[in-house]
Amino acid sequence: MSRPLRIEYEGAWYHVMNRGRGRQAIFPGEAGYEAFLETVAEACRRLRLEVHAYCLMPNHYHLLVRTPLGNLSRVMRHIDGVYTQRYNRLAETDGPLFRGRYKAILVDADAYLLAVSRYIHRNPVDAADPLVEDLADWPWSSYPAYINRAKAPEWLATETTYVMLGQRNRSAGYRHFVEAGVEEEVARFYANQRATPVLGDEAFRSWALEQGGDASESPLWERHRLHTADEVLAAVADEWGVDPASLTARGRQLGPRQGRARQVAMLLCREKTELTLAAIGERFGGIHYSAVGQNVRRVRKAMEADRGLARSYEAVMSRLDP
Repeated sequence: MSRPLRIEYEGAWYHVMNRGRGRQAIFPGEAGYEAFLETVAEACRRLRLEVHAYCLMPNHYHLLVRTPLGNLSRVMRHIDGVYTQRYNRLAETDGPLFRGRYKAILVDADAYLLAVSRYIHRNPVDAADPLVEDLADWPWSSYPAYINRAKAPEWLATETTYVMLGQRNRSAGYRHFVEAGVEEEVARFYANQRATPVLGDEAFRSWALEQGGDASESPLWERHRLHTADEVLAAVADEWGVDPASLTARGRQLGPRQGRARQVAMLLCREKTELTLAAIGERFGGIHYSAVGQNVRRVRKAMEADRGLARSYEAVMSRLDP
């Protein structure tokens, strides 16, 4: 079977979705939904993702996103990977959560942004077994925020949708638009499981291929956004005020601050370079790749509880990609 088309370029729009393995529930109660949204928020802060709509269903999710950096693969590695770790902690289990790699539909936003936004938001009532009668009653969707029934997360981008809709009363106008139902053309597109994952005409598809090609072979973001280990170490050392050599030397007695800086440097070498875990271990004093993985997991978990550490991490990210 051929690999699915993966088109990535700066400023691309996508409808992204994934489903639990064996259609299992992927949100263990309210804490699961909240953990997923926090994972999405992290992708917005750290990877400059824009989220324009979302809807979390019990066994799958939908996101309408724009990628200013052309880095969808990296974004989704964070969202699906980190959330799987959080799910496993909450559910006290282990192993893969999703049925496979996410599905991403490239969207011609000029023609279909509003239609996709409506399609995503209508999921709780258009499902085979509706979850609610009134869409505003489903809390794990951006729809209540769009119609001014809930506070919008700070990372939710609504302006583009409102402007394209062109209604004076934004919330009421959007509510009437969504309540009108999904148009037949869009319904047919989503019902066709074999459709090319591009929602747009042939001219748009040809243009998109020229911009990004097949990202499974040559991701635009990876060509422009990867760094060397030396660059990562220098940025971490500047932020923490330490000697770069102290971050990689094995056998030194490091204080808590230097220890955290070393863990962050490992994490960023994993996220921002081409190095494998084994190669990172060699760079950090010849430690085993499993030790690198353990340190990466520990610092990710620490950042969930320590906003100061998360801000320092984000500051290093800004140094690397100003």
